[in-house]
Amino acid sequence: MKYWLGVVGRDHVNRGKNLGIAQLCHGKRPALARLSAGDWLIYYSPRTGRQEGEPIKAFTAIGEILDDEIWQADEGGFQPWRRRVDYAPHAAEVPVRRLAGSLALTSDPNWGYQLRRGLVELTEDDFRRIRSAMVAS
Repeated sequence: MKYWLGVVGRDHVNRGKNLGIAQLCHGKRPALARLSAGDWLIYYSPRTGRQEGEPIKAFTAIGEILDDEIWQADEGGFQPWRRRVDYAPHAAEVPVRRLAGSLALTSDPNWGYQLRRGLVELTEDDFRRIRSAMVAS
């Protein structure tokens, strides 16, 4: 079991939660292929939208990857790759600043640079801290 942090705007996270799916890196397959059934995914949203919108810098959803199937959706001119996810129904949005001092993820002064990859592996300790904050809120 591994723990992952996906970087996606909150509007897209909410759409994915409603559909019960994960989509990463603008719908490309390679990031999703790194995930396995039983892995956990936490979304971090820098903004409300993809590049536009209000800055929020928060953890916005948490869920477990349900199976190993990756499929391609058809949304007209856009055909993103997706995975099925069981999202925690009562997880609250948590600002990263609330946990920043206690996470290995944010220990480097330039920690945000690694998020440009769109998907980073979390330590188990970071996962547990973030999950506790999201579920306790």
